[in-house]
Amino acid sequence: MNFIEVNQVYKKYGKLEVLKNINLSIKQGSIFGLVGHSGAGKSTLLRTFNGLEGINSGSIKIDGVEVTSLKKESLRKLRKNIGMIFQHFSLMDRKSVYENIILPLECWGEKIDKDRIYNLLELVGLKDRAKHYPSELSGGQKQRVAIARALVMNPKLLLSDEATSALDPLITSSILDLLLEIKEKLGVTIVIVTHEMEVVKKICSEAAFMENGEILKCGSIESLFLEPDKKMREFLGENEILPSSGVNIRIYFPKEVASNPIITKMARELDIDCNIVWGNLESFGGIALGVLVINIQEDIKEKVFSYLSTHGTNWEIVD
Repeated sequence: MNFIEVNQVYKKYGKLEVLKNINLSIKQGSIFGLVGHSGAGKSTLLRTFNGLEGINSGSIKIDGVEVTSLKKESLRKLRKNIGMIFQHFSLMDRKSVYENIILPLECWGEKIDKDRIYNLLELVGLKDRAKHYPSELSGGQKQRVAIARALVMNPKLLLSDEATSALDPLITSSILDLLLEIKEKLGVTIVIVTHEMEVVKKICSEAAFMENGEILKCGSIESLFLEPDKKMREFLGENEILPSSGVNIRIYFPKEVASNPIITKMARELDIDCNIVWGNLESFGGIALGVLVINIQEDIKEKVFSYLSTHGTNWEIVD
């Protein structure tokens, strides 16, 4: 079931087009990544989901509700079900951890269930920090407070705008583990804006790669890796140096064959030599996927193409 449906969304500031006919679907209970370089339009698109940014045309439906048609009061009620976390935490320095977390409840005039707040504190690993102030916390702990605050209204949707980009890799990893735990325990749908491919690799099931206000590629993490276009390969860091002679073949190994010695077997069974130019094996959400570039002689290319096509790999000739 799709929780978010975006159709033909277009937005501009003056003459500057920032979103160009965006289409995507996000499944309920999934973790979806909006990935790309700075200025790609990721954060702008994210803010259209809770109405913080308007659009010029198109449709955005959250849990079946058309966001673009909501009036002020209805929009406020929608936002009640949408939590948001930011890069710089946005905590109030004069309030304790506990007081920062309950702030949305106070703003909405909701009843404060102390036990539930402490359960949230336990979930984010800060049960012993309830009375501390932001100045007494590390960056990772501040982000955990911000996450607890975003969850305090029991949202169906959690939006993360570069929430880990100010943190070091080790702390980033622990925050991503926490988001995975939140998805599993609370069933909340999570949309993450990031320019860090490592974030997408670790926790996203699907993603959209954006550039200059457009979605260049969208789908499962596996499909993005196994069928990337040139710009996606550059973003993934696959800028290999290739031999100028012979035939260069880039081979993508799906999870079913990523750990199999296909190239070794091919060389032995076809009785050929091949030069391994570049290779990588990575984990995407716990799934092992590989890419390899080999160089072969021109006169054996048809045999190699046939072998690769019948052994579960995707491949392409690289100029």
